[in-house]
Amino acid sequence: MEWFLNADFSTSPTPLHLTALGLLLSFLCGHLVAWVYMMTHTGLSYSRTFVQSLMIMPVIVALVMMVLSNNIVYAFGLMAVFAIVRFRNILRDTLDTTYILGVIVIGMGCGTYKFLTATIGCLLICGILIYVWLTGFGSRQRYDMILNMHWSRDLNQIPELDILLRRHALRYVCASQRTHQTQTGTDLSYRLLLRNPDRMHDLLDELKGIEGASRVTGLRSEEESEV
Repeated sequence: MEWFLNADFSTSPTPLHLTALGLLLSFLCGHLVAWVYMMTHTGLSYSRTFVQSLMIMPVIVALVMMVLSNNIVYAFGLMAVFAIVRFRNILRDTLDTTYILGVIVIGMGCGTYKFLTATIGCLLICGILIYVWLTGFGSRQRYDMILNMHWSRDLNQIPELDILLRRHALRYVCASQRTHQTQTGTDLSYRLLLRNPDRMHDLLDELKGIEGASRVTGLRSEEESEV
């Protein structure tokens, strides 16, 4: 084990303490950026896997730089591998891309005889991936239901609808209002955080009973596609 712990077998070995410090610092900085994104994101579409990737990618990039070690041959080899993977596969999930990038860099570390760097990076990346899986890092419970409906009455009479929504939801926001030139009324889209998610159908039934409300549909947000 002495040859394994002392240094990597390459032209510029990486000290153990600097390798660990660099990977740990990149993880902490990525964690901070991910938290800021979670707090400041205001769009209607929100992806938990993208937030997780923001935290993991700095670690993988730091590992890339350690493996390359200012070696232009390694850099061209890495570009060739990425080009092959991109040509053969289209990854729709950002976390899947993170996995692919991680295993490529770890393989390069082993192939360039940077055994210690590859091992430390592999253990840390696996630990982070298990951490985000166990904790559900990146999940937000701002809203857990999407409500779409058509309101045929005047918008000045919408407080009646607000009273019903407040009774069922801790928080709600009208995400969009659309009017049509060919028909009367307004299409409304709401985002709701329900008091009791199991009573979503009760809310829909009550909305269908309100005069002027039609085409009422509700969609519960899932972990894979958050709102």
